[in-house]
Amino acid sequence: PMGVVISMEQVPKRSIQTMIMKTSKLLSLIAAAALLAVSSLKLTAADASKEVTLTGNAVCAKCALHETKECQNVLQVEENGKTVNYYLAQNDTSKNFHDNICGTAGEKATVTGTVSEDNGKKTLTASKIDAAK
Repeated sequence: PMGVVISMEQVPKRSIQTMIMKTSKLLSLIAAAALLAVSSLKLTAADASKEVTLTGNAVCAKCALHETKECQNVLQVEENGKTVNYYLAQNDTSKNFHDNICGTAGEKATVTGTVSEDNGKKTLTASKIDAAK
């Protein structure tokens, strides 16, 4: 069996133009999808770096909540009638405030920082913590 060879002269111009148009439409669609994916990633990163200020009851995750093996600050905030726990990342700001709450029932506090979420657990990276009045 011999293969069939077709020269470009045998292919109608209209089908070549159709192939070119379909290919360019497909490439445009792929480019648009890639642009959308990149812009949504940037949006997510911008949201994660946006600082928020939350007020609630600061407690120790180990001593008061018995949830961790090591001491860690947790800010308990009322949201829509439910208590939401924000686990404070272990940075200098958080560590410097910990003596105020460790071994106690907690203290009302206002925390400014960025929030991230992993598997439903909210982590608050504090840039400022004040005892609330």
